[in-house]
Amino acid sequence: MCGIIGFTGILDAKTVLTEGLKELEYRGYDSAGISFFTDNGIRTVKATGKVSNLCDKVKEESKETAACGIGHTRWATHGGVSDVNCHPHKAGKVTLIHNGIIENYKELQEELAKDGQFPVSQTDSEIAAMVINSCYNGNPVQAIKDAVKKLDGAYAFCIMFEDHPDVIYAIRNGSPLVAASCEEGSVIASDMVALIKYSKDYFVLPERHIARLTKNEIVVTDMEHRVIMPKMLHVNWDVAAARKGGYDYFMLKEIHEQPDSLRNTIAPRVVDGLPDFTADQIPDSMFDGIHKIVITACGTAMHAGLIGKNMIEKLTRVPVSVEIASEFRYASPIIDEHTLVITISQSGETADTLAALRLARENGSKTLSIVNVKGSSIARESDYVLYTHAGPEIAVASTKAYTVQLSALYLFAFRFALVTGKLTEEAARDYIGKLEHAISIVEEVLSYDKQIETICQRLKTAEDLFFIGRGLDYGLSCEGSIKLKEISYIHSEAYAAGELKHGTISLITDNIPVIALATQENVLPKMISNIREVRSRGAMVILVTNAEVTVDASLCDHLIKLPAIADEFAPFAAAVVLQYIAYYTAISRGLNVDQPRNLAKSVTVE
Repeated sequence: MCGIIGFTGILDAKTVLTEGLKELEYRGYDSAGISFFTDNGIRTVKATGKVSNLCDKVKEESKETAACGIGHTRWATHGGVSDVNCHPHKAGKVTLIHNGIIENYKELQEELAKDGQFPVSQTDSEIAAMVINSCYNGNPVQAIKDAVKKLDGAYAFCIMFEDHPDVIYAIRNGSPLVAASCEEGSVIASDMVALIKYSKDYFVLPERHIARLTKNEIVVTDMEHRVIMPKMLHVNWDVAAARKGGYDYFMLKEIHEQPDSLRNTIAPRVVDGLPDFTADQIPDSMFDGIHKIVITACGTAMHAGLIGKNMIEKLTRVPVSVEIASEFRYASPIIDEHTLVITISQSGETADTLAALRLARENGSKTLSIVNVKGSSIARESDYVLYTHAGPEIAVASTKAYTVQLSALYLFAFRFALVTGKLTEEAARDYIGKLEHAISIVEEVLSYDKQIETICQRLKTAEDLFFIGRGLDYGLSCEGSIKLKEISYIHSEAYAAGELKHGTISLITDNIPVIALATQENVLPKMISNIREVRSRGAMVILVTNAEVTVDASLCDHLIKLPAIADEFAPFAAAVVLQYIAYYTAISRGLNVDQPRNLAKSVTVE
């Protein structure tokens, strides 16, 4: 969740670090700091609030030049938001930044206290720095090795030792770190967006391996001191893709990028009009002996699973369950070698989803991951990977990642059904054609922005709001609700419309906004009845439905009609409508759409 950047080389390190932290702002944070080598030792500057506050403070307080340093944006987990709790942390000759959580820090703190060592902050990260310093006798690598044996939990550390100038050491366990060598030096970060300016070729630091960064090279060793050559990866987008490109917010830009993201994800998996995973190195044998599928994910990715479940079960007749990863990992799931566990994560680093994946493997299940980041932890630990090709997603609220996850699940359903004989080639081509047609429908719905912006003026003063739907529309309601609440801060809930009479309808009073999704013909009459129920109790109804549906004017206050599209593919079009509703409602309330309070883009800690 925290942002990490480290640099050593021929450039001004302070500039590299502060610019890198600006690139990492989207991850969510409450304070920032940098440390860098000077002629007089390691200098540290910290500030609460935005990175711009840190930049001002660096200009005021530091005139030194620096060629090496580390920087951090903090999202508070231990201790409040303050300069003293901000990273980097110093203990003796050790200066450290940390992403993750040290679970046994209290026990370690008590041990250190016995030797008269006491932290100045309330953070687990400072305890980690103190432990490393207590193990240090002049050999940084050995100190790190000895220290991590004592640490329980997730961590990504970048460490500087005062008597080893212009060198950065790094190690990780769970939390992500990527690194690259370039003409200007060596750079390491928690996210590629901070590296892309310097190199498109990078590697993911393997877990529990130590990287030593100097201006000339990066050397990686394992715990037995063996030098290893990490697998090099190449990013196929450039720094412009991580810029706003003329849009007011990244979220709006990413909403508009969905057609291209869908094309980039779908096209490589269509050969002669049929779904094909050859380029993904996923053999048809993966589908052999699968009697059950479990989709596990968090938040928006889990909501994609709710939609995917419908298509997979419909075409393959294999039962599918969708599990919240943070619940699945602590359950006793009934899974075995005949179960395929599909994990979905935009970043590929979501802590609970990674833990769920590991649990699946321990139980002998086959694993398939759907991720957007090459070389991520979930991708590396899965048996098979379907990469989505959405490019960088910067806004905290996921948009294009959601629709490409849907497309990957649909392609999976088509291929599974084709391979197992549940779908003829002719029928498979028809489904592929409809999926490709959905891209043009998404493009058309992007033109609904002004209509939806006007409607959202009626939502800006709402305190509560409800989404209702049936079948696929209920899964969409869950996604629409989380989008709205996370960026507009309006209390929002999604309900299966058939459950209204079982308690929910008691919450419907005059002018309560209800967003009703009615895109599925087989349940349309029932949905119309449900809408009339809330309408008769004074609800202000926004209805999203299909082009063919004739609507009585008394049924709703606002009508949004999707272009003509097959019911199974309506989620792609309706998702854009719901994203727009969340976006323009938040804008009308004067909020920062890209960086909602208390939230981070990638949840890499529990």
